[in-house]
Amino acid sequence: MKLGKRFGLTVIGLAAAAAVMTGCTETNAAKPAAGEPDAVKTAVTEESLGLRKTTLYSEQGVAPEKTEYINTPAGSGQTFNRAFQDAPPMIPHGVEGMLPVTKANNACKGCHMPNIAPAVQATAIPSSHFLDMRPKHKFDGKEFKKSIDNMKNETSVKKINKLAGARFNCTQCHAPQSQTDLAVDNTFRPEYTDPEGKHKSTWEGTKLYEGLDTVQE
Repeated sequence: MKLGKRFGLTVIGLAAAAAVMTGCTETNAAKPAAGEPDAVKTAVTEESLGLRKTTLYSEQGVAPEKTEYINTPAGSGQTFNRAFQDAPPMIPHGVEGMLPVTKANNACKGCHMPNIAPAVQATAIPSSHFLDMRPKHKFDGKEFKKSIDNMKNETSVKKINKLAGARFNCTQCHAPQSQTDLAVDNTFRPEYTDPEGKHKSTWEGTKLYEGLDTVQE
């Protein structure tokens, strides 16, 4: 009986202490510190977070704006500056009827091959696209030998007289220009390493091998 009374009193004592502490906490929270700005006392709503600016509990009316690609005929479009030195240039004309690009059916080659481009005033495919840079492994049916030294990462670079098989998919790197309002403005400003870097690539000749431990064939 004495134990029960003692236990009951202990519980009552803890409850009273918790109530006092809670009251103190609420009282302190209700009193902002001296000089505290009003913005701190204002609750941040979920609608004000992120780029959506709408509730997170509904997907209605939050579809992104549709991207409108240009449909300017080839030869009459405006060329954009490259995003950075040696960046793949954007396609300045419509691509309707030209996609998908396949190895067997590549409409881009009709104007951009080096032997055709000057006559139609198109940008010629650069020399870097006429290189075979794939490793030449050996397999005699029984033993497989890698041509790459795992420590030096050597590779084979060989000039070829046709568009490299790894380069046939032009739209893998070259995107058509589009007309869309950006959710976040791009403030990047490139510093070109070449005077003509805005519209011309320098990735050719010895530039292709800079920084590479390369074995040329």
